Amino acid sequence: MKFRSLLLSAFGLALAGCSTTATLSNDPLSSRWVGQEAGKFFAAYGPPVSDDGGTIYVWRGGYKTARIPAQYSGEGKDKKLVSKARTAYLLCQVKLTVGDDYRIRAITKMADRPAPDGGKSWCEQTLDAAK
Repeated sequence: MKFRSLLLSAFGLALAGCSTTATLSNDPLSSRWVGQEAGKFFAAYGPPVSDDGGTIYVWRGGYKTARIPAQYSGEGKDKKLVSKARTAYLLCQVKLTVGDDYRIRAITKMADRPAPDGGKSWCEQTLDAAK
């Protein structure tokens, strides 16, 4: 009887340590591109800048120079400078992991900038993540 309860507890502990590898992502890039053919991605946005000869591709693009205006707080005489006007150099770099069937299994942002207005990130805008 002790052996049976010991075996049952060991099995329970082993089962408790298991987890699934499939994850659901809230990332708009993943929801847009995972499952799509990598060829469709590269046809739309250009070839990768590097690859490992098989399943990992690095893509870079969406280059843009953006002028971000100065920000002020208050009004009239109480108006104070919060941040100076500046120039931002935007680019998007992602790593695509593809399967043997050349479908995108994962997309990971490597270089990205948040939108100044708090909206979609630059990669999301560049790679049409909302479509």
